[in-house]
Amino acid sequence: MKLFEYEAKAIFKRYNIPTPNGSLATNPAEARDIALKINTPVAIKAQVLVAGRAKAGGILFVNSSEEAKKAAEKLLNMRIKGVKVQGVWVEEKVSAKKELYFSVTVDRSNRCYVAVASSEGGVDIEEVAAKSPEKIVKVFIDPVYGFRSYNARQVASRLGYSGAQMLELASILLRHYQLTVEQDAELAEMNPIIEKPDRKFVAADTRIIIDDNALYRHPEFKKRPFEEAELTSQEVEAQKSGLAYVKLDGDIGIIGNGAGLVMATLDAIQLYGGSPANFLDVGGGASADMMAAALNIVLLDQRVKVVFINILGGITRCEEVANGILEARKRVGFTKPMVIRLVGTNEEEGRRILTDAGIHVLDSMEEAAKKTVAVAKAGDK
Repeated sequence: MKLFEYEAKAIFKRYNIPTPNGSLATNPAEARDIALKINTPVAIKAQVLVAGRAKAGGILFVNSSEEAKKAAEKLLNMRIKGVKVQGVWVEEKVSAKKELYFSVTVDRSNRCYVAVASSEGGVDIEEVAAKSPEKIVKVFIDPVYGFRSYNARQVASRLGYSGAQMLELASILLRHYQLTVEQDAELAEMNPIIEKPDRKFVAADTRIIIDDNALYRHPEFKKRPFEEAELTSQEVEAQKSGLAYVKLDGDIGIIGNGAGLVMATLDAIQLYGGSPANFLDVGGGASADMMAAALNIVLLDQRVKVVFINILGGITRCEEVANGILEARKRVGFTKPMVIRLVGTNEEEGRRILTDAGIHVLDSMEEAAKKTVAVAKAGDK
């Protein structure tokens, strides 16, 4: 789950990491009042869950409360990468002597967290890594020992700091790591973290992505302002039904049980020249209710020409899945072509049920993927 900047900054403040003084506004008058209270030049920052908002004109700097009102009005009438701006973060403008970068994220290949720092912040870290790799500092974090004080001091030192400044920055980096672990973050980022003219540090922009699997430990994010505006209609329905759904750019609807199986299905479709319209995981069960919800979500996408249902029956028995598919098709009024691959416990009975209903079932994922792509391409003619 991606957090809005205002949510991330609230968490950073709880860990005593300095951030600019600011508040959330949902209309121009609120933005004016906040700017008046701050009583310094301010930044007006669109609250959207997409990257590159600054390049898209989503951050404006103003010198007065009336200018803040006009800037907020402009941003609140904008769409950034298709997402409507429904709130703005109004915060004091911070003078920067130097901009730095620091993040802690998951390194899946090494099965650990990794701290990434750079003496150049405020830009895409990938760009810095490509053009000036010597400016990137990486520390792979031992899962048992964690990111220790001496690690933080080493990073601060390699960023060019010494003495009291190095210790202050190291203390911030250490608290940043603590935040990452305790908030179950896949990514926690300060970009930039600013060195001010008074030689103090402040996290001018922050970003947090929480592991979806840990959201049960964070009930505070169950209902969030602006969230539905950031989601497609399919994603909203998937959240209501407790399904894992991601919208993609293709025309082949995908339904599977298990994230790994769905990912493999996407790969198979692309291997044979198709383009998936979505990732949809119905999880370990595939009841009639669950399948009906899944089919309904997939069919909300008007681009979908054919649906590929790929089920591996383990704990869930294949005949129950088959009955669920038939019941779901009846409820949803399904008319588009459907390709089904069904293997696992009681697969013979499951296939018989579907075959008797006039639905052809395959046991090879490769064959099913080829057939699905062929059906989709036939629909183009």
